[in-house]
Amino acid sequence: MSEEEIAKLPGVGPAILEKLKEAGYNDIMMIAVDSPKNLAELAEVGESTAAKLIAAAKKAADVGGFETGDVLLERRKTIAKLGSGSKSLDELMGGGFESRAITEFFGEFGSGKTQLCHQLAVNCTRPFEEGGLEGHTMIIDTEQTFRPERIVQMSEALDLDPDEILKKIHVARAFNSHHQTLLVDKATELAKDYPVRMLVVDSLTAHFRAEYIGRGALAERQQMLNKHMHDLLRFGDLNNAVIAVTNQVAAKPDAFFGDPTRPIGGHIVGHTATFRIYLRKSKGGKRIARLIDSPNLPEAEAVFQVSEAGISE
Repeated sequence: MSEEEIAKLPGVGPAILEKLKEAGYNDIMMIAVDSPKNLAELAEVGESTAAKLIAAAKKAADVGGFETGDVLLERRKTIAKLGSGSKSLDELMGGGFESRAITEFFGEFGSGKTQLCHQLAVNCTRPFEEGGLEGHTMIIDTEQTFRPERIVQMSEALDLDPDEILKKIHVARAFNSHHQTLLVDKATELAKDYPVRMLVVDSLTAHFRAEYIGRGALAERQQMLNKHMHDLLRFGDLNNAVIAVTNQVAAKPDAFFGDPTRPIGGHIVGHTATFRIYLRKSKGGKRIARLIDSPNLPEAEAVFQVSEAGISE
């Protein structure tokens, strides 16, 4: 459903249509699933007008109806799988990293989170038959960890043209948490011009952790994180894209993980991420990935290698 359908909604004239377009609402489903408060703020319309628009969009898009399992199974067939370069890691993920889902990598410094994101960005450009998605990648870099030199090394190891690969990876540095959330909207705009099949946020929680300090700021921080995570999920849905986020850990004993580390972000990140993977170092450049949360896959571990050439078996 496109801008033509939005123009047909009751109460949408040329002025409101232009405001909706400027705010990034180019799909009727984006209006249908939004809140009146958020729509009113972004599109600069009254909250009552926003509520009427949402109600009309829900009716037009048939939001809220029940579907049978066979219809949902058929829709699941459109999910794409992105390969990592490691067979055991791909098997851990049921054949690769899913589109329309958020995969969270968390672990201590040096556990391979950023390296894995670099490799997935390179692999995203490859043909479907080689485990790729034939698309572009957007990277929101919050800690200045993106290194084009690593993309060159990984591309050359796969006999790919580094210049061509680098042209398909779009990087924006996020200077604070507010800027970070706005960059998802910017990525949505760019996805109109490029076949974006992956969005990376490295790291998801760094700015939120630094800016919202103390128990008094916790509720606001979690509210902002929650909206950010749902914006990422919406981006994945609209573009059939893989969403990969990295997360920091807090050094406190936690019996559940069996290791004295736990991810930042609490229940908000935990419940919104579709897949959660705990990464830790092993000997000789090896890393251990433990899938600790998934809607359909068993908890298990995989070992992979990180070298100059990238991620491998």
